[in-house]
Amino acid sequence: MRVSGFVRTVAAAALGVVFIAGCGRTDGAGTGDGSGGRQADASPVSDLKRIPDVGDRLRSKIPAGTRQVVAVYGRGADSAESTVVLWTKHGSTWDRTRSWAAHNGKRGWTTDHREGDKRSPVGVFTLSDAGGVLPDPGAGLPYSRSAGFAAPRYWPKTHWHDFDYVIAIDYNRVKGVSPNDPARPEGQSKGGSIWLHMDHGSGTSGCVSLAKSGMRYLLRALDPAQHPVVVMGDTKNLMA
Repeated sequence: MRVSGFVRTVAAAALGVVFIAGCGRTDGAGTGDGSGGRQADASPVSDLKRIPDVGDRLRSKIPAGTRQVVAVYGRGADSAESTVVLWTKHGSTWDRTRSWAAHNGKRGWTTDHREGDKRSPVGVFTLSDAGGVLPDPGAGLPYSRSAGFAAPRYWPKTHWHDFDYVIAIDYNRVKGVSPNDPARPEGQSKGGSIWLHMDHGSGTSGCVSLAKSGMRYLLRALDPAQHPVVVMGDTKNLMA
């Protein structure tokens, strides 16, 4: 699958009550230590009229008032590796604020996510709520601290800190409540608990994971007044 020039640049710079039906342990133990991969910052990119490598289909779904976009550039349809980029709109142009190496669903991506398929859903989703095991680091989004986010201790130790910080992706969930609220408005079969959370060094059950430093940055940067969204998917679907 062709990888766009922008994603190649960022990837080269990188080098490198919890609901199990959503994000959590993968079938194999992770290789990380809970701190995630290296930050994937490349040279600054600014003053762009449109967000790179996002085609008309998904761009049309970004609300007009949105001024913060977390773009998740998946490496391929069946790949668990991706790059997360925070784009911020100033006036009529977009600037790349920060980027990180990341992981997505261990089986890649899907446009028809189902519970337990181990794939991340492709699409544009709002970002409304956050939480985690750790104290609020100064989040702009409403933050719910709870021991209920803690990963079960029968999971590998590499996964124990996955949910220390969480940002809910508004896929099949009720906005305005804690990310671990069990409600599934579109039905249980469509899955849920799709989050941005801390990385354990390998693919997830459907969430997007990045380093602790990246999660802390996003929690502090995302501002409800800027109507943040996530645009996520593999290269082919993103560019459609």
